[in-house]
Amino acid sequence: MSHEKNTPLLETLNKCVAECNHCSTACLDEENVKMLSKCIKLDLDCADICALTATLLARGSQHAKHLLKECAEVCTACAEECEKHAQHHDHCKTCAEACRECANACLDAIQ
Repeated sequence: MSHEKNTPLLETLNKCVAECNHCSTACLDEENVKMLSKCIKLDLDCADICALTATLLARGSQHAKHLLKECAEVCTACAEECEKHAQHHDHCKTCAEACRECANACLDAIQ
């Protein structure tokens, strides 16, 4: 996979990293943090797998393709959890949208 060919995917992955990191931090500032603990944990997992996937893609690693499926799976789980809180928290809504976009981009890249 060439770096230039993957620029849109890399941008999507990095956007997801940023939104997940923002969401986890914003959740920690909310009044009922315990209610958001699953969201925070998934945000952190999602940010990490997206960052790793982007790193391997950027350097053309032969292992990048293996991570795309896992990345899509974690992004989907994160989106589903964030959507539960999106009505009350804009950061969760924005994160869910970024995660959905990233999951779709990862699945498209596999095909």
